[in-house]
Amino acid sequence: CPLGNTLDTFSIDGTSFIITLFLVSMNLFLLSQALEEAQKAIQQLFGKIKDIKDKAEKSEQMVKEITRDIKQLDHAKRHLTTSITTLNHLHMLAGGVDSLEAMTRRRQYGEVANLLQGVVNVLEHFNKYMGIPQIRQLSERVKAAQNELGQQILADFEEAFPSQGTKRPGGPSNVLRDACLVANVLDPRIKQEIIKKFIKQHLSEYLVLFHENQDVAWLDKIDRRYAWIKRQLMDYEEKYGRMFPQEWCMTERIAVEFCHVTRTELAKIMRTRAKEIEVKLLLFAIQRTTNFEGLMAKRFSGCTLADGTVVRKLLKNSPTAPAPKKPKAPDNPFHGIVSKCFEPHLYVYIESQDKNLGELIDRFVADFKAQGPPKPNVDEGGAVLPSCADLFVYYKKCMVQCSQLSTGEPMIALTTIFQKYLREYAWKILSGNLPKTTSSSSGLTITSLLKEKEGSEVAKFTVEELCLICSILSTAEYCLATTQQLEEKLKEKVDASLMERINLTGEMDTFSIVISNSIQLLVQDLDAACDPALTAMSKMQWQNVEHVGDQSPYVTSVILHIKQNVPIIRDNLASTRKYFTQFCIKFANSFIPKFINHLFKCKPISMVGAEQLLLDTHSLKMVLLDLPSIGSQVVRKAPASYTKIVVKGMTRAEMILKVVMAPHEPPIVFVDNYIKLLADCSTDTFQKILDMKGLKRSEQSSMLELFRQRLPAPPSGVENTSSMSLTAPTPEQESSRIRKLEKLIKKRL
Repeated sequence: CPLGNTLDTFSIDGTSFIITLFLVSMNLFLLSQALEEAQKAIQQLFGKIKDIKDKAEKSEQMVKEITRDIKQLDHAKRHLTTSITTLNHLHMLAGGVDSLEAMTRRRQYGEVANLLQGVVNVLEHFNKYMGIPQIRQLSERVKAAQNELGQQILADFEEAFPSQGTKRPGGPSNVLRDACLVANVLDPRIKQEIIKKFIKQHLSEYLVLFHENQDVAWLDKIDRRYAWIKRQLMDYEEKYGRMFPQEWCMTERIAVEFCHVTRTELAKIMRTRAKEIEVKLLLFAIQRTTNFEGLMAKRFSGCTLADGTVVRKLLKNSPTAPAPKKPKAPDNPFHGIVSKCFEPHLYVYIESQDKNLGELIDRFVADFKAQGPPKPNVDEGGAVLPSCADLFVYYKKCMVQCSQLSTGEPMIALTTIFQKYLREYAWKILSGNLPKTTSSSSGLTITSLLKEKEGSEVAKFTVEELCLICSILSTAEYCLATTQQLEEKLKEKVDASLMERINLTGEMDTFSIVISNSIQLLVQDLDAACDPALTAMSKMQWQNVEHVGDQSPYVTSVILHIKQNVPIIRDNLASTRKYFTQFCIKFANSFIPKFINHLFKCKPISMVGAEQLLLDTHSLKMVLLDLPSIGSQVVRKAPASYTKIVVKGMTRAEMILKVVMAPHEPPIVFVDNYIKLLADCSTDTFQKILDMKGLKRSEQSSMLELFRQRLPAPPSGVENTSSMSLTAPTPEQESSRIRKLEKLIKKRL
């Protein structure tokens, strides 16, 4: 039954629970026992660690007690060694001082040199014992010995090389040579004093021989100064070369001091006799001086220039002596050491160059007048004028020469002179020799123009004049490029602090103006030659033209002038193609608007007359497109910039004629075609078109009103009338005339 099953289940579960309970209790007992054992083990471990620590402390204490005695022995040994060393040094110092004093009295400088250095080195060990009276006494004795040695050596040199009188004959003694070795150990001022007195005595003769009141002191005999020092240096090397230590560089010091004295003396005498300085004399003196400075650089290293406190002491009594400036060229440390004295007088050189350049420009002008313009030559036409090359060669010579003299203010002054004569050359030689345009007419009548034959001459300028203009243009271009290079070179030569003051932009602009004027002359000449033809065109009775024939005489005349002038100009500007292109562009920009203006003057025009004008316009367009290479065996493609101008301008002329040819009925079609073809909103232009068509004033008024009404129309309105162009269906007669004209143009091409 269900109840029985439940009791059975309860019985079984109770048994399991009792068994599990007893097992857990047993495990808890065992766990408690294990914990007690672990705690006992930990206590035992702590005890052992404490025991080890106590033993370690006892061991350390024992080691300290053992080593205490050893350290005491080490300190005792070190103090004993120091004491022995100090006693030895003291013994050496005492003995050295005694020996030093004795040798000093006997002037045994050879032994003193080595002994003194040793005594000084030993004395350094006693610096911390100067509080001890005995040590301090020894130190004072050493200083006294050094002072005595210094004074004694100076006295010996004064006796051997007295400041007054001449040098004692014979070579140097060994005593003085050893004295120099002692001076190396003494106070540096002793060495400096020896050097100063010796050099001063050595140059005393120079100051007497070349005193400012002596003839040999002037610039014309400057060579003698440098010859004298060369002899003196050779004499020094022979007699005294071994007396002074090599590291004293006495030969260089003598030469350097000679340079400083010479610079001072030359500056003094040049200030006194400034009015006697001529440019040739100045350049001679500078050249000889720079040559000597170059020899100095080859012979000496310049090591004494850095410590020039000694060799320049003599200059302290000469406040007017210019301070030497750091040379720009590092490869020659002696650059300017003497020649710097000439810088205040370089104005003489600058004034001379001003005068020379003025005479050179005058000679260029005279030569041009005497020889005339250059002869035209197909191969050499347009060549740079020889005077231009001569000018810049002279400039280069002046620049190099002046930069060797100075890279300071004189270079700026020379640059100003260069600028002055670049402008004078531009105006006197270039602009001054450009042919003058005349206002006289070519003398052609309309009748003679219409009957003009090939070869007739209309151009105002002769071939020689055209060649001259091209030659001047080429020369101006050469001057422009060379002036830019000159500016760069001047900036390289001048001091960095003055570089910004070099600016030849104004002179380059001047040559650019000459180039522009030359091109304008060429354009005006060809333009003026074409004027009579255009005038004839505008005065022809175009309403009476009965049939379309070959190109009109005025077109032939224009083409003739182009063929006469352009090849000459192109050949003479072969070396400057960009300026020939400029000429072509300027001519197109001048001729085409003028042609269109004359076209408007052709009124009234019949349909046949308009066709003839359209044919003429197309012929001129083809000639203008071919203008850059016209008459040339080598056909080159015209520059795109030029072609664009011609196409745009002449297409407008063609469109004007096409509008004139279009029927004015119906008016709205005519107006829309005008707006489409010309895209010109000017009522003046539209009025001119109506005049060309020969419309009556009443018709023009209504047409102008319609034109004004059609102008505000949106672009879409214009596009809607695109079908009503000149090629759109028109009356049979007009369409036939246009097709006939197109065939004639194709045949002409």
